[in-house]
Order: sequence, then structure tokens, then C-alpha cells
Amino acid sequence: MLLPFLQESLVKCNPTIPLTLSSTALIDQKVMAGEALDRRNIWEPSVYYALGKESFYFAGHDISIRESMDTYGALIWPGAIALCQFLENNQQQMSLMDKAVLEIGAGTGLLSIVASLLGAWVTATDLPDILSNLTFNLLRNTKGRSRYTPQVAALAWGQDLGRDFPYPFYHYDYVLAADVVYHHDCLEELLETMHHFCRPGSRTTLLWANKIRFQSDLRFTECFKSSFDSTLLVELPQQEVRIYKATAKA
Repeated sequence: MLLPFLQESLVKCNPTIPLTLSSTALIDQKVMAGEALDRRNIWEPSVYYALGKESFYFAGHDISIRESMDTYGALIWPGAIALCQFLENNQQQMSLMDKAVLEIGAGTGLLSIVASLLGAWVTATDLPDILSNLTFNLLRNTKGRSRYTPQVAALAWGQDLGRDFPYPFYHYDYVLAADVVYHHDCLEELLETMHHFCRPGSRTTLLWANKIRFQSDLRFTECFKSSFDSTLLVELPQQEVRIYKATAKA
């Protein structure tokens, strides 16, 4: 049986999809659920939902992240941590100072927080039901610390992009994505969203970090590499995480 929030996300992505999945899909979801539980350190029961807090140190600041078990988007995944470390350790080669940065699938906001602390003007996006916790974490960790106040906006992959984020009015120097690829049915919409913001002539750089868990992740990676001019920046075998840099093909 699917986790309730996963059923809901599948229906939102494609209302016609049946709520019964193949044995392979069920196994994949069990892997994700198990990984989610493994990520927990300390749980604090709440009347409404279970909350967890994780602490990090990036860009010279202590960062405290509130997580929730309600959705995968309210948890911190290894790709986000890896990309935060990469951005902090490579500021001379890839400076975010005064750059316009968009994060898609921002989740808890850790990556957007670090980008903001590194001097970027950040817009963090995710589905509407994620935005409350995302906003809480962003404000909690950047107020009085960051050069620009980070913005939060709803963005459903592949939906109303031309209306809500028309090009070139919405143009970004960098688009960040971390652990946005796992077993879900919005992979085509995700690739469409990447193309929307990272198009020929835009000079936008896409940084994508992901833990490679499933065969579907590998298939998406091949589509990604064929769709963009991409470079594998970092591979962390122990964490099974890869970080890619990509620009639009001419």
C-alpha cells in the first residue's frame, strides 16, 4: 500500500494514474520510505504531525532545519547536502554573490538557505503544501544574515510555466535542483521545467545533484545528458550521489 501523501502526489501529477503500482514500484517506494526513516535523528511528536530538526553548519552559520514526515518534500536528502558542500567549497569557481538563483523542488529549503548565505538572490519553489515549512526554514535561517531576502513561490513542474514564470522576465543565473529525481511520475514534467528555465540564449547554468537509487533515475540521467550540454562535476560513490552542471544546447 502506498503512503497516503505519495498517492496524493501521483494523482496530482496525473489524475488518470491508477493507485495500484507494479511490484517494482512498490519496492522502490519502500526504499524511499526506509531512507526517510533512516534520515531521522530526533522526532518530536506534535498534535498535527511529527517534526524533526536537523542542524548544519554552512557558509559560516549554524543552520537549523525543521522537517516533517508528512511528505518527501519536507525531508532533507543527501543530494541537497552534497550540493551545499560543493557550493561552499567552490565559491571562487562558481560564485553565487549577487546572482539570481532559482531552486526547483526546494523542500525544506536547506539548499536555498545556503545559496542565500553565499550572497545569492534566491527564489525557492515547490508545491503549495510544502511552502509553509519552506518559508519557516528560510526566514529562520537567513533573517539578518543574508544579502537578499529569499523569495518563495509555488511551482508545479510542467504546469503553467509560461504564465507564472514567463521568459525572459523571469531569468536566473543558476537553477538548483537536489534529489528531485526518484520514483514518481513527473519526470517528463521535471525535464520540461528544466528546459523552460535553462533554454538556448539564456546563459543559465543548471546544477543538479541526486542520489541514484533506481533504474528510472538512470534513465532520467541519460535523457538529461542528451538534452543539455552537461558535465559530471562530482561523484560520491559512498553516498551514491552525482552532481551535474548543465547548460542549454545551442
